[in-house]
Amino acid sequence: MFVPTGDAERVVLYFISSRTGQQVKRAAVGAEGFVLDHFDRAAIENHLHYAGEKLLQALGGEPPSSVFSDSLEVYDSDWTPKFLSEFEKRRGYDLTPHLPELFAGSDELTKSVRHDWGETLGELVDENYLEPLTEWAHAHHTLFRSQTYGEPAVTLSSNALVDLPEGEGPQWRSFSYTRWATSASHLYGRPVTSAESWTWLHSPAFRAVPLDMKAEADRFFLEGVNQFVGHGWPYSPAYAGEPGYAFYAAAVFNEHNPWWPVMPEIAGYLQRLSFLLRQGEPANQVAVYVPTDDAQADFTPGHVGVTEYMAGYITPELSASILDAGYNLDYVDSVAIDKLGIRYPVLVLPHVDRISLATLQKIAAYVRGGGKVVAVGRLPQRAPGLQDANDTSKVEALSRRLSHEAGWFFAAHDAGAGGLLKKAVAPDMQLDAPAPEVGFIRRKLPVADVYFVANTGNHAVSMKAHFASRWTGAEEWDAFSGKAYRADADLNLAPYESRVLVFHDGSISLPERWVGAAVGGDTIDLNHGWQVDFPELHRHVSMASLRSWTEAETTRYFSGHAVYSKDFDLSVTALTSDRHYFLDFGEGTTLPADDPRKPGMHALLEGPIREVAMVSVNGQKAGSVWRPPYRVDVTALLHPGKNHLEIDVANTAINTLAGRSLPDYRLLNLRYGQKFSPQDMEHLEPLPSGILGPVRLVPETTVGSSR
Repeated sequence: MFVPTGDAERVVLYFISSRTGQQVKRAAVGAEGFVLDHFDRAAIENHLHYAGEKLLQALGGEPPSSVFSDSLEVYDSDWTPKFLSEFEKRRGYDLTPHLPELFAGSDELTKSVRHDWGETLGELVDENYLEPLTEWAHAHHTLFRSQTYGEPAVTLSSNALVDLPEGEGPQWRSFSYTRWATSASHLYGRPVTSAESWTWLHSPAFRAVPLDMKAEADRFFLEGVNQFVGHGWPYSPAYAGEPGYAFYAAAVFNEHNPWWPVMPEIAGYLQRLSFLLRQGEPANQVAVYVPTDDAQADFTPGHVGVTEYMAGYITPELSASILDAGYNLDYVDSVAIDKLGIRYPVLVLPHVDRISLATLQKIAAYVRGGGKVVAVGRLPQRAPGLQDANDTSKVEALSRRLSHEAGWFFAAHDAGAGGLLKKAVAPDMQLDAPAPEVGFIRRKLPVADVYFVANTGNHAVSMKAHFASRWTGAEEWDAFSGKAYRADADLNLAPYESRVLVFHDGSISLPERWVGAAVGGDTIDLNHGWQVDFPELHRHVSMASLRSWTEAETTRYFSGHAVYSKDFDLSVTALTSDRHYFLDFGEGTTLPADDPRKPGMHALLEGPIREVAMVSVNGQKAGSVWRPPYRVDVTALLHPGKNHLEIDVANTAINTLAGRSLPDYRLLNLRYGQKFSPQDMEHLEPLPSGILGPVRLVPETTVGSSR
């Protein structure tokens, strides 16, 4: 209770310290109850003793690779019973007289008090949640993996307290939790950063296909991820039938999805790149300052997550301006600057108002040492908290002096940042035409530079690319096959295609990737006369022309695979040494962008094969087709005369689900409460399936240049 004194009319204010009232989200049966107080070390240690110890015991003495803290979603977590005493000990003044400002103020004094409140919350969650969890993990011979963002009010450098930072979200062109985690790993020397991947991917469950997985994974790679924790692999006992159980917020990546046979190919791609992007050191050129002090000053009761406020500072426009100018970026905060210095060629200050004098002095020393700063929107003006008020005039004066230094640039608007960066340092990857859908990340090795480049869009791109690597030799590595080719400056990427470029010193004795021109008049049309077997249905169909399985009533709701077969003839003269033959299925159909408010993502492209195909020629496997370019080189498998072609095609499990009624969860919910809502399962319709055409055998002759 706070009671003002004096003769004037008085108002009595009551402030009640209590629980948030939040219950554990989607708790397992028997684990229901209030969420923990993450600011209370005794509560955390009690949980570790009664829950954590028993979980480890169940593993029979073999500790897991890591223990895990999911994203912090403890809403309204802005107080703890000992907060007032902790606040006074840390901030040097009693918060009690300032409680009215904390809850209802709007002036600069209020913002200073709220900053100090937020800073104290951050310290408490670091010391009483993250530190004891890491200590406990190490004591049990394992590591602590943590999604360290959200509420309670953790900061970017809170990740320094955990072994394995983890992010989520493929929003590579705006502020993201993923880049938050990878930046902390880059700053604090963590070689592995994981991502909660494919959450809500192409909802509903069972709808996601391999191209969706790759499209999202490539965005994670661009942000610095090199380990994937996939959503999901739901437990599904035999009595659940087909297609089995699904997790409400995840795609299904197991043998219950018919396209499962190509999963090893997808996994191999992810493994190769995850390994490669752990080599050497991160090489992002731009550090974007996280305005933690401003975010804490913006806190209001019930809204105390630093990451919650970042989109107003590190805006999509700012991120796009940096990326489109040819740079990749990390985030950095004042704690990292104070501990580690600034190890990037350029520092961006996005709309920073509050900053400690000590941090600004470190930035001043960085500029004097040759570093470059781009301030966006405004110059820093204020010291962070109430007790720092005497430093405000010094912050303002130093900021003003720095603005006249040769290494200091000012952009009035977010979109202008990229142009100023080019005045500070040469871009790492410069394209000769705008291509916002193309991104890259570089790893720096002692004897090489490794670039991962990806087209995240649903249209092909073709342009020249100029890289800042000091090495002269260039190779192109195929992350699906592991093959290496000679590279040049042409960047030709199909929709959602990616590439690895390796620059090093020395000569290149590698083959060139095939680039051909179609031989006019010799293309063979394969659209007609197919024999199609559905082994699971014991059904044989003759298709005069290619069509979707959904056009026939007997296969309308079928999920599984079918084998297409036909013969074709080639003359001896057709098989010349300067020709390659490609089985070509067409380009697919582009889709419009989704509502940005919809959770999850998917590739905005529907292939001409729905959804995957394993191609065999004359009894030998030629390759699989599920991603652009939708074609496979069959040259080595052809012979003069009659050739036999088989294509094993699999769709998704959605068609089976569309032919059934939804499960009735009423009795389950009555017994246990409603733990989840089915994921977009209403009004399911069967999806087009099979080979939709056109299919052609296309001969090409070399044009004498590498791709």
